[in-house]
Amino acid sequence: MRILLAEDDPMIGDSLRKGLRGEGFTVDWVQDGRSAERALETTDYALVLLDLGLPRKDGLAVLNGWRQRGLTVPVLILTARDAVPDRVKGLDSGADDYLVKPFDLAELLARMRALLRRQAGRARDLIEIGALRLDPVAHAVEYQGQPVALSAREFALLHALMERPGMALSREQLEDRLYGWGEEVESNAVEVHIHNLRRKLSPGIIRTVRGVGYRIGEPS
Repeated sequence: MRILLAEDDPMIGDSLRKGLRGEGFTVDWVQDGRSAERALETTDYALVLLDLGLPRKDGLAVLNGWRQRGLTVPVLILTARDAVPDRVKGLDSGADDYLVKPFDLAELLARMRALLRRQAGRARDLIEIGALRLDPVAHAVEYQGQPVALSAREFALLHALMERPGMALSREQLEDRLYGWGEEVESNAVEVHIHNLRRKLSPGIIRTVRGVGYRIGEPS
């Protein structure tokens, strides 16, 4: 699941990116308002984490622009501005939630899950193919009724394939789901993760389409 993080503080941004990646999110991190605007023009995101005190263009101005253009992506404001009028202004500008710094990563994740469930329009947004079930909000996988422990990138790769059942995705498309901007792409990462998924789930769970890439198979 790809999210946009707009945060100008290097320490906070780096910490959040590492923490969120550890939870299975692909994170594109920008450090100013103009870059945040451009990011949403070119990439689809499941959610945006938006600091208000951004250089080049204030976070509220960026948010107002998105909403005026009709963009409905969930936006969670992260800011040190804790006065009630600031919170009201942020929510009235189109934010879906508001979290005051400093905050705990566990609370941020809980609020993100709530926004993603709300965006899906239901309490859960499960993807099921045969005996395989994936919950993208809870980052949980079950196979034949039993929970399966996956790494963050194994989960992201499986999620990408299960979103498009029957469709073959190229290695480049899968790498795009595994890595955020600026991250070094390991040369054989996709193959390693697919091998691990086949071992943990079923050898036929992911099928190789010669000359194209990989697609999800019907689990046996």
